[in-house]
Amino acid sequence: MEKQGLPASSCSVVLLEEKKSHLLPNGHSAAAANGSLVPVPAVPGGAGGAAGPEKGGAGYPERETWTRQMDFIMSCVGFAVGLGNVWRFPYLCYKNGGGVFLIPYMLIVFVGGIPIFFLEIALGQFMKAGSINVWNIAPLFKGLGYASMVIVFFCNTYYIMVLAWGFYYFIKSFNSTLPWSTCDNEWNTPSCIEIFRHPDCHNGSLANTTILPNITCGDLADGRSPIIEFWENKVLNISSGLDETGLINWELMLCLMAVWVMVYFCVWKGVKSTGKIVYFTATFPYVVLIILLVRGVTLPGAYDGIMYYIKPDWSKLGEAQVWIDAGTQIFFSYAIGLGALTALGSYNRFNNDCYKDAFVLALINSGTSFFAGFVVFSILGFMAAEQGVDISQVAESGPGLAFIAYPKAVSLMPAAPVWAALFFFMLLLLGLDSQFVGVEGFVTGILDLFPGKYYHRYKREIAVAICCLLCFIIDLSMVTQGGMYVFQLFDYYSASGMTLLWQAFWECIVVAWVYGADRFMDDIARMIGYRPFPWMKWCWSFITPCVCMGIFLFHLVNYKPLTYNNVYVYPWWGEVIGWCMALSSMLCIPVSVLYKLFRAKGTFKERWAHLTRPVWGAHHLEYMAPDTDIKSLASLSPGTDDNKVIIFESVM
Repeated sequence: MEKQGLPASSCSVVLLEEKKSHLLPNGHSAAAANGSLVPVPAVPGGAGGAAGPEKGGAGYPERETWTRQMDFIMSCVGFAVGLGNVWRFPYLCYKNGGGVFLIPYMLIVFVGGIPIFFLEIALGQFMKAGSINVWNIAPLFKGLGYASMVIVFFCNTYYIMVLAWGFYYFIKSFNSTLPWSTCDNEWNTPSCIEIFRHPDCHNGSLANTTILPNITCGDLADGRSPIIEFWENKVLNISSGLDETGLINWELMLCLMAVWVMVYFCVWKGVKSTGKIVYFTATFPYVVLIILLVRGVTLPGAYDGIMYYIKPDWSKLGEAQVWIDAGTQIFFSYAIGLGALTALGSYNRFNNDCYKDAFVLALINSGTSFFAGFVVFSILGFMAAEQGVDISQVAESGPGLAFIAYPKAVSLMPAAPVWAALFFFMLLLLGLDSQFVGVEGFVTGILDLFPGKYYHRYKREIAVAICCLLCFIIDLSMVTQGGMYVFQLFDYYSASGMTLLWQAFWECIVVAWVYGADRFMDDIARMIGYRPFPWMKWCWSFITPCVCMGIFLFHLVNYKPLTYNNVYVYPWWGEVIGWCMALSSMLCIPVSVLYKLFRAKGTFKERWAHLTRPVWGAHHLEYMAPDTDIKSLASLSPGTDDNKVIIFESVM
């Protein structure tokens, strides 16, 4: 190989002349036949080289990469394995037929979850860009990037409230008597009852029978648990509705501020700091889960709880809702459509085997969900046995499990403060890494828009600070007395199943039909040295878009207005705000497509051809084989003689 000296600019490329014996038919190095694609370096220390920030010249620093590949794995585990695995999957599994639920769940994992998970990571790794610039692969559809940025911004804004509540409970756990276990606190009402003995009151004629000192069965029917009163009267201090904002809970605001400070210092230095922190935040929750499981299975009633969790009910397979729940859960737990996976993949070495990584991460994610179910239902089984009620009466999902059912269960255990602190510490870590990786994905997308402009030594630190501060200001509306209504509005609309499904549908369509599924499979082969199983291509082209659109339409047809606790119905203007949040991301795609087509010149065919032509990055000049489209590579050149791109055809 003979090199001609070129300026060290982001547009420089090697002038190649290879002999036939050294090239495979598709232009790869002969070493690729052994399973590894050997890159052709053009700029010293290129994108696939050693980790660290690498200089690309002309004031454009090259993208930094993970110090070790395990940093990427742990970051993906930390982001994708979150609260939903612990508090949503077990409940859905029990509700939808126990072990039978695993059949639709695993089926949709292979036709929807893994294909899109792999697509997002591979796309980020190939384009080496965040969630916006990654769509330079088909610039007409760059609105996909803006849509994912809107979704992840909303997620970052409201998701952290769960961490603030968890941190608040964690602090309150350091008391000899847990504050939510008694009825003698200032926030309790006369209806508060510490011990419920429902079996003694099964006969409706016993309404006036005294079962405990000064408590009748009639009182029991109207009674409220101290944990519910602690949650609603102390933590939330909830108002009567969305239109009654009320006062700020200062204790909760300080917890929120503390969590945002933690997130900031986890993200401010980029993947170098993030990659180290996730080793603790992603692994320690597993240690806690194992400890809680060992404790849970030794409690009375644990066996009944676990059997209730996994006992199959085959009749459920015929219900459409079971399949919809399986699909929605996968899109939530795999963190698809948020753009953060793309950002994490963009910090990989160009030749990293992301195909293998996708399967490993999917196994960890789904395995964690299933394992967490044993932990949760062993505790719920104990709680049901203690109260003498059926498990269905104590099984909860979402915040109801984390802040009502589980705290109630640990209050019944010996050494309750220890188990409470351990649980909420795990909850905090599970949510924390998901949060700061989400912030990392958002900031990466923003910074990629200005690669060489507005260069500042502390550009990243300033961008992260602005992002955290803006989200914190919005979050202040969620620490008021009406904050729970605002939180639920964000949760139900802004990052709902519909927005993620819409996003995933268009990702598959653009990659498979606009850019080309076969073409992208070739690109992946350039990176990892072999072609993935054709199943991936079939999923991107046909199966996954159909699954996404099917579940999307089901959600749309079965849409129900938002309520709180099935009692409070949101006002019409609240729903309007919610739909505005949902449409703010969903409309990014069609609006940006129409805008670009309208602004372009020429016939429709010429506009389409021009706007769907990929814009390659500097690293593509280093790694693309000589048979690459020369015109598209040449488009990188500023047009000066010094930076002119010349590629010699291989001598065949």
